[in-house]
Amino acid sequence: MVRLTVLGSCGAYPELGRAASGFLVEHDGFRVVLDLGYGTLPRLLRHSPDGVDAVVVTHEHPDHCVDVHGLFRMYLYGGRTDRLPLYCPPGVVRRLTGLEPEAPLDRVFDIHPLPGAYRLGPFELTGMLLPHHVPNAGVRLAADSVIAYTGDTGPTPLLADLGRDADLYLVEATDRPGETEQATRHLLTSTEAAHWAARAGARKLMLTHFWPGNDRAAAVAAARAVFPGEVLAADEDLVVCC
Repeated sequence: MVRLTVLGSCGAYPELGRAASGFLVEHDGFRVVLDLGYGTLPRLLRHSPDGVDAVVVTHEHPDHCVDVHGLFRMYLYGGRTDRLPLYCPPGVVRRLTGLEPEAPLDRVFDIHPLPGAYRLGPFELTGMLLPHHVPNAGVRLAADSVIAYTGDTGPTPLLADLGRDADLYLVEATDRPGETEQATRHLLTSTEAAHWAARAGARKLMLTHFWPGNDRAAAVAAARAVFPGEVLAADEDLVVCC
């Protein structure tokens, strides 16, 4: 059984009492963190005080990656000698290196580029580029069950491929005001998230990356009108097993 814990659910910046994007995925004692945006590291340490076995980051925007640098400093200055695999698009490394150029990330992390396919303990990791302002790798983690996660993305048929038959599909549902009027789309609505999850044949949908101040109950209601399976809203410290 695969266990997922929500570390953060906000897009752009955290709301009071919440954090930006982040998830902890566990199976057979192996722990993978998906994204570590603003405010997620303290939550990760509460749920996994001994750290994690691998880090996967979808893209370089700080609401998805900035707390990776806090994890880096924890290992670098906290006496940890074990090295962490980090899977991410190259822009993540450039962004985090810019925070502290004198302390290279490879002093702590073994860095592997996304998109790509890798073995992470009991998981098969697959990364797929999706449309966003910067290169964004949607990811699948497959073990006894499959979790797929979009990161940030505009509408694209690739979302049906990414989430194909997933047991749990984490789909961004930013619902940013005015997004649907943009000539080039970089984010989704909750209705679009549900549409692509249904096209994928996913069994369960979790909406995430909520624009601060949005009505999450309304987002879930909109998604339930389209998606035939269970719809959840990502909520800090929520645990889902599949």
